[in-house]
Amino acid sequence: MKRWFLAALMLPALCLCTACHKREEAGTPGKLRVVTTLFPLYDFARQIGGSKADVRLLLPPGVEPHGYEPRPDDMVRVNRADLFVFTNRYMEPWAAKIIGALDNGKVTVVDAGRGVKLLKAGSEAEDDGHHEAGSVDPHIWLDFDNARIMVDNMLAGFVARDPANRAYYSANAAAYKAQLAALDQRFKAGLSQCGTREFLHGGHYAFGYLAKRYGLRYESAYAVNADAEPTAAKLAGLIRQMRAHGLKYVYTEELLSPRVAETIARETGAGVLHLHGAHNISKEDLDRGVTFISLMDENLKNLRIGLQCR
Repeated sequence: MKRWFLAALMLPALCLCTACHKREEAGTPGKLRVVTTLFPLYDFARQIGGSKADVRLLLPPGVEPHGYEPRPDDMVRVNRADLFVFTNRYMEPWAAKIIGALDNGKVTVVDAGRGVKLLKAGSEAEDDGHHEAGSVDPHIWLDFDNARIMVDNMLAGFVARDPANRAYYSANAAAYKAQLAALDQRFKAGLSQCGTREFLHGGHYAFGYLAKRYGLRYESAYAVNADAEPTAAKLAGLIRQMRAHGLKYVYTEELLSPRVAETIARETGAGVLHLHGAHNISKEDLDRGVTFISLMDENLKNLRIGLQCR
């Protein structure tokens, strides 16, 4: 009797939760349904879509994206969308599994990185279009010119799927590209007069585009995909480099343990600062409405400290 009574009490709550989940998956009626892989795309899509789009981030908050494996419910969410947006096949190789499972013609797929000139996971530009996985730096959004190209590619997807609202989406995209151009100018001005143009990073190789755009020298502890721990020789080399060049700070990043950066800092007496690659954000950041531009402005502040800029 007691079990029956408890079950009766719980049933309405369970039904309510199920209904809420269904409403969440279905999206808001009358709005363009957009699913994006990474946080930059999510934020760009929100800026373009405004009040006429229901934009969802596929990655759960706080999850590192490089080695992510799509779940069955991810496939369901994307199949219910109007647009599915990913960065490029190097950043999210797992997106191919999702795209391959889509019902043909029902979901418009947007390759946001189309037309962007890729860099090696080092310093030289690649332009022949033939790259091996792991040899390419896929973090294209950290060059804000690339970010504007990505916005244009995404805008084309929005308009193709919802041509009646072309003017609305186009105006939003133009306004956001102006914000990205202003961000670029803040970086150029803020990093123009610095005591050093070199920074070391105890994370994976994520900031090559940013370094190239602003004439900085950049070294990271991990490879581009962060799958392998840095070797003892690599770590010793970074410590020697910090000492030889008189660098006062080493950088750490979101989603990876700060242990390597903290080890370098202990050995050299350097401070530790944070750089955000914006791949993904925490649930707390998501809830408080953090934006791509606010993350980049915080990066500029920390770069100016580390590079001893005036």
